[in-house]
Amino acid sequence: MLAGVDLFDDLLARELIQDSTDLDALRARLAEGPITVYYGCDPSADSLHVGNLIGLAVLRRFQLAGHRVIGLAGGATGMIGDPGGKSAERNLLDAAELTANVAQIREQMARFIDFDADPPAILVDNRDWTAQLSVLDFLRDPGKHITVQQMTGKESVRARLGSEQGLSYTEFSYMLLQANDFAHLAEHEGCELQIGGADQWGNISLGVELTRKRLGRHVHGFTWPLLVRADGSKYGKTAGGDTMWLGSHRMSPYAFFQGWMHIDDADVRRLLLQLTFLTPEECDEIATEHAAAPERRVGQRRLAREVTALVHGAEAAQAAQEASAILFGGDPTEASEAALRMVAGEVDTTSIDANDLVSGLDVVELLAASGVAASKGEARRLLEQGGIRLNGETISAERVVTGEDALYGSLVLLRRGKKRWHVLQVRE
Repeated sequence: MLAGVDLFDDLLARELIQDSTDLDALRARLAEGPITVYYGCDPSADSLHVGNLIGLAVLRRFQLAGHRVIGLAGGATGMIGDPGGKSAERNLLDAAELTANVAQIREQMARFIDFDADPPAILVDNRDWTAQLSVLDFLRDPGKHITVQQMTGKESVRARLGSEQGLSYTEFSYMLLQANDFAHLAEHEGCELQIGGADQWGNISLGVELTRKRLGRHVHGFTWPLLVRADGSKYGKTAGGDTMWLGSHRMSPYAFFQGWMHIDDADVRRLLLQLTFLTPEECDEIATEHAAAPERRVGQRRLAREVTALVHGAEAAQAAQEASAILFGGDPTEASEAALRMVAGEVDTTSIDANDLVSGLDVVELLAASGVAASKGEARRLLEQGGIRLNGETISAERVVTGEDALYGSLVLLRRGKKRWHVLQVRE
């Protein structure tokens, strides 16, 4: 956080507080000094997704402001499944799947919070204190402090109780398990604040109540608005319908970058405010510039770069931006090797032997052999019509491809028409 910036005011300016316990009390507590805050993610998959981005960013904002932060990977609650926002019960994962998923989530959280800072962030797994809790202990301790009326009064529970699918006891117990997490972290880590998306308000408020009754402590909680589009639908998928995963094993940095390039113009300012660490003033300037010429996509481009850098690192964000420029008509000869290799990871490729480039390869035969053209006849027609580019240059049927064409000694970019790309990868 920038020097002189008040965290509470900054959260309000970014519209990151929706539901909350007493805001005046929270403001006063933050003014007293560092607080311990936690944000949890259930390992229902082996990667977090963009729905977790605000939470990770808010956790980082707290750490930058000097507070102690806890990231929780919900190995225990993940075995149950949160009924909030779901129309049917999720499939239950086994212990091995959860362990693997938790490991991935730990790695992804580590990109946002610093474990070597002062004070250092910590990561916890709620299985560590929940797995050893017997049924009788659970019913006698957290269970005796919370009434059924409190639990059925929560919106997420009411919605499922009134649905055709109903609500299993397994899912019904979820909110009490999460409430127990808050009480446990309050008792053992001095945690005073839980944060989460708006769909978590029922669980968070129950945790506040359980902590008060069990420990006699006054703790806090707040939620932010869910990450939704201007039309009210949830963010989380690309224009093509692919989930926007944070893990590169699930979604490449290039595809992640492109996902943000397709956001609605009306969402530019809000997403810059909530997902980036640009100042509100900078966000307003970018939004104003974008509004003056939306066709230039200044806002989307800046958002894509900032968020990709947060999730995948500055180098990956730079390469993704360059790769995007190449695939949309930029000069590949001016791109970095990282950008070209990123392009190779997104399009069809063919491996060719470096020795074959010494004497040169006939481009007609090369186009047919690589599948860029269906036959030599089609390759000749495409070349005669100026429909083939090699490293950005329109070429003829007489062209011979040699080692001098290999960018960085190993990559040759072919383009058929405006959108079909193919990379030749030179092997030694």
